[in-house]
Amino acid sequence: MKLVSNVMTDGQAIAEEFAFCQPDAAQRINLAPNRNPHLAWYEIPQATQSLVVICVDPDAPSVATDVNQEGKTIPADFPRADFYHWCVVDIPPALAWLDSGEMSDGVTARGKSGPQAAHPRFPDALRHGLNDYTNWFAADDNMRGQYFGYDGPCPPWNDARVHRYIFTVYALDIARLPLEGAFDARAVRAAMEGHILDQASLCVTYTLNPALRQQSV
Repeated sequence: MKLVSNVMTDGQAIAEEFAFCQPDAAQRINLAPNRNPHLAWYEIPQATQSLVVICVDPDAPSVATDVNQEGKTIPADFPRADFYHWCVVDIPPALAWLDSGEMSDGVTARGKSGPQAAHPRFPDALRHGLNDYTNWFAADDNMRGQYFGYDGPCPPWNDARVHRYIFTVYALDIARLPLEGAFDARAVRAAMEGHILDQASLCVTYTLNPALRQQSV
C-alpha cells in the first residue's frame, strides 16, 4: 500500500498553504490558509471495505505553560505528546484521493461542523473526527468549539524542535467504524484495532521558530 501527495514530499517541510498559522514579522504568527493537502493512495488490499486518514504531530509539548511565551524557549528535549490534526473515517475504497482544499479551506473560528464530512462524489459516506484544537481552544472565548476535520500545523514559535506531521492511511476490513456522535482520533485508533489490513504513511515537517526557519533556507 502506498500514500503519496502532489503538494507534499516525505521528509520535507509542508507549505504554509496547508498550515493553521504562518510567520508574521509584527506579531510572531498569524492565521494561514489552512487548506488540507492532497493525498492519494494505491495498491490497497483487495479485501478493503473502508479507509481512514489520520494526521498527528508527535512533537507537541506535553505541558503548554511556556508555549509562545516571550523570553522563554521550549527545549528540544522537552517531553512531547501527540497532537491530532485530522481524522477522517469511512472512506469508501472507490475513493482513491482527497484533493487539496477539498476538506478544509481556511480557519473557522469555533471549528468546522461535523461529524458528517461532505464529499462531492460521496456526500453521505465520510465522517470527520474532532481534532485537538478542540481542547487547545477550550478556554478561549473567541475560539472555543468543536473542531472537526482538518486544521493544520501551528507549532509554538518558541519551540527549539522542528515538528513532524505524520499522515497515515489505513485500509480496514469493515465498511463503517463502530463510533457514533462526536469522536476523536484516539477513539478511532481503538476502534480500528483488529481491523487494519494495511497502512502507509508520509511525514512532513513545519516550524514557526524564526531561527529554525532561517537554518532550513
